Amino acid sequence: MSNKNFNIGKPYYDDGKYLGNFKTPREFYEKYPDYKPEPREKQEKRSRGAKKFASGGRARDKQPPKTKKYFRSTKSGAGMTKAGVARYRRENPGSKLKTAVTGKVKPGSKAANRRKSYCARSAGQMKKFPKAAADPNSRLRQARRRWKC
Repeated sequence: MSNKNFNIGKPYYDDGKYLGNFKTPREFYEKYPDYKPEPREKQEKRSRGAKKFASGGRARDKQPPKTKKYFRSTKSGAGMTKAGVARYRRENPGSKLKTAVTGKVKPGSKAANRRKSYCARSAGQMKKFPKAAADPNSRLRQARRRWKC
């Protein structure tokens, strides 16, 4: 017997009609053997904060076009340019995207912590993509070099 449609230890109602208090589904079905609950409508599961399209796909943040103005070439360190970050933030209000931490920073400062965090995340990417990790000219390796990882 399933407890799906059963309120254990609470008053049980059907269309506003009081049916009694029951501790187990068995107790209830002994008193009402012919009772069949109406099937519930399935609710659509939705992940927190995920935007949905009418077509059912998941919304993605708008990215600027992959041009020299908005993204660095692999040789110059990969990643977004200042203009690219500005455009991304315009198109995605509430975004906290920032450019890479490339200069000298004080240990323990916000910038140092951002760098440390990026380096840790990108180290995971190096494990996940060994081909990119082996190639010193890959975008991953160039970006890590730019961040001084």
